[in-house]
Amino acid sequence: MTLNETYDIIYKNKPLIISDEDMKRVEDSYEFLKGFASDKVIYGINTGFGPMAQWRVADQYLTDLQYNIIRSHSTGAGEPLDLADVKAAMIARVGVFLQGKSGVHPSIVKLLVDFINLGIYPYIPCHGSVGASGDLVQLAHIALTLIGEGKVYYDGKWRPTGEAMEMTGLKPISIHIREGLSATNGTSVMTGIAIVNQYMAEHLLRLATLASVWMNEIASSYDDLMSAPLNEYRRHPGQIEVANMMRRYAQGSQRLTKREHELYDNGHNTESTFEHKVQAYYSLRCIPQIFGPIKETLDNSRHIIEDELNAASDNPVVDPATANVYHGGNFHGDYISLEEDKVKIAIVRLVMTAERQLNYLFHDRINNILPPFLNMGTLGLNYGMQACQFTATSTTAECQTLAMPNYVHSIPNNNDNQDIVSMGTNTALLTRKVIDNAYQVLAIQYIALAQATDCLDIVSKLAPATRTAYDAIRRVIATRVDDKPFYNEIQHVINLLKEPSNLSV
Repeated sequence: MTLNETYDIIYKNKPLIISDEDMKRVEDSYEFLKGFASDKVIYGINTGFGPMAQWRVADQYLTDLQYNIIRSHSTGAGEPLDLADVKAAMIARVGVFLQGKSGVHPSIVKLLVDFINLGIYPYIPCHGSVGASGDLVQLAHIALTLIGEGKVYYDGKWRPTGEAMEMTGLKPISIHIREGLSATNGTSVMTGIAIVNQYMAEHLLRLATLASVWMNEIASSYDDLMSAPLNEYRRHPGQIEVANMMRRYAQGSQRLTKREHELYDNGHNTESTFEHKVQAYYSLRCIPQIFGPIKETLDNSRHIIEDELNAASDNPVVDPATANVYHGGNFHGDYISLEEDKVKIAIVRLVMTAERQLNYLFHDRINNILPPFLNMGTLGLNYGMQACQFTATSTTAECQTLAMPNYVHSIPNNNDNQDIVSMGTNTALLTRKVIDNAYQVLAIQYIALAQATDCLDIVSKLAPATRTAYDAIRRVIATRVDDKPFYNEIQHVINLLKEPSNLSV
């Protein structure tokens, strides 16, 4: 599966369809394990789990063993994960099983697919995973619903799993060999959260790039900051692509200035002091150089997440091709944890840039063209967007605190069996917090950009792309003259920005 195919399933409710060839791999793996395991000692099939693996489990208790790991590990705490994260996690789990390296019965795949396509969402608390044997606790909450226990969100409310199954005609899975262990072991929850993070982060970059073009229109900047030769000479592909994006968004603008006309035109400019800045502030001029590394970071995380989506990430790995069962650590979440930290840091940098751009708009002694805080009322009596800056700045500061890498925070546990862990799910959730914060800051920035456009009365001179953004903002918030609360409007614009089709980015 590609990430784009996954996004269609998550956001457009496209059904997940499993091919006969895919199911054949699952069946072959199951049939191989059924014969292979009959007279061998294999972890988690006839041994205990984790530090308990040194104890053999008698044959009459093997089915109980699989149920026990599901029930005993359903110990999560905190708020439930967002439904999009849960759906993505289930898709990621299907991706694991379809590799044909888990030895599970095909019925578990079919039931997971039914949950995904019918909109049945297991209750998964946000806290519980250290990301080492994968997401043991949170995956156990998914597995708990597959055996008909726990609770799910279905048809508009939380309800017992059995009730949802009765409503949809589904039946719980039966335990055959190792369904309990394989359903709870792996990186699928952190991967699911990372999948959603990737979608939101890539969209944020497009929004921030569009906002940066709009910023330069406000400032009447010279347009060579986004020129192809300048940025290609730096060589970095991310910078080149961001400059390409800026030129696409800027096409048709009547506000950007041509340096060759103003300053290079046969020496006709005779000013001794230049009223218009020869070079804009860094937060306006250096967008390709600042956002380029962010673009490359997101390109790399997309590659890593897509690989993880299509990987065998449980343990042991059942391999019919080599007629062997391999014991190792494919459940370890370091790939996701490290990449999510990189994404988190990159988005913090994006937020910092937006906050500085916002300061440019609000600071009349810096921009020299706009009233203080974009105040279109009576100065002194009215306050414009002054207090909005407090929110944007404090939210940016929280992001900077959260930028500290979580990947390096390992605490041994599980009787030191898990002596170095990834904390991958925590990392993905912290990244989500930064992403949510970023939407708040950009919402304030977009409101300010629309207000600045009205202050200068330049809406007719905007590029079509930024004019579309202006019109979208004005559909949910009017030009502000009198002082009124902003909090509802900020939330409306957050919702607006989160839907890619609204601004055509």
